[in-house]
Amino acid sequence: MRGLFLASACVCILAVLIISAFLFINGLPFFRAYPPVDFVLGTEWAPLRDVFGILPMIVGSFYVTFGALLLGAPIGILTAILMARFAPAPVVRAMKPAVALLAGIPSVVYGFFGVMLLVPLVREHIGGTGKSVLVASVLLAIMILPTIIQTSLAAINAVPQTYYEGSLALGATHESSVFRAIVPAARPGIISGMVLGIGRAIGETMAIIMVAGNNPRMPGDLLKGVRTLTVNVLMEMGYAADLHRESLIATGVVLFLIVMAINYLFSFFNRRRVMQ
Repeated sequence: MRGLFLASACVCILAVLIISAFLFINGLPFFRAYPPVDFVLGTEWAPLRDVFGILPMIVGSFYVTFGALLLGAPIGILTAILMARFAPAPVVRAMKPAVALLAGIPSVVYGFFGVMLLVPLVREHIGGTGKSVLVASVLLAIMILPTIIQTSLAAINAVPQTYYEGSLALGATHESSVFRAIVPAARPGIISGMVLGIGRAIGETMAIIMVAGNNPRMPGDLLKGVRTLTVNVLMEMGYAADLHRESLIATGVVLFLIVMAINYLFSFFNRRRVMQ
């Protein structure tokens, strides 16, 4: 059984190594034909003229991802706290399958929901065409809720009960004990849930392609359209060839490095908080 468990763990590691090798082997040759600085910092994407600048897509990805985190993280964390420490058992039994069902809805269904409800709502009551950074952020916030809720709930439930009881013994109220003893102790798990939420948001494609407008230009207004890195690859990979195709694979390399950097930064700050 020990060997079986080791083999199972190695499958995950091997999958990451194979994906990484595929991306770098196929994507790095592009940088020998096209300057990396112009590729990452260029603001114009015109494959027919061999101009490949992905800065608008990088900025667009950050806009919708952190917009989704700004909206979804507080709701998700507070929902997890409610389920773990405040809600009665019947409510928790009803909420758990609801959260699980939210996680199981396909991306295209979320996209259809955004096109049919959120886009007209924003267009009629706020302005713009409806397909915008704002709608994409709201839709992604809904999509990352199950990840943040389930991970945060597991982290809060894993905190020893003695933390809560010791806080009560010192005279703290129930609310104070939860927010000043339980939640800080669960912080590493909650941050992990936020990192997973960021990965879910920044890698989403199908729902975003339906509501974001897909304009390869530098985003400057929440009510304007935007194109993300993943959408750029999906929209053009079907007909791309030669240098254009290599540029799309190189886009995947950049996205991979961005995700790795975000994970490292969160882990670094998380370790520093734990050491303090």
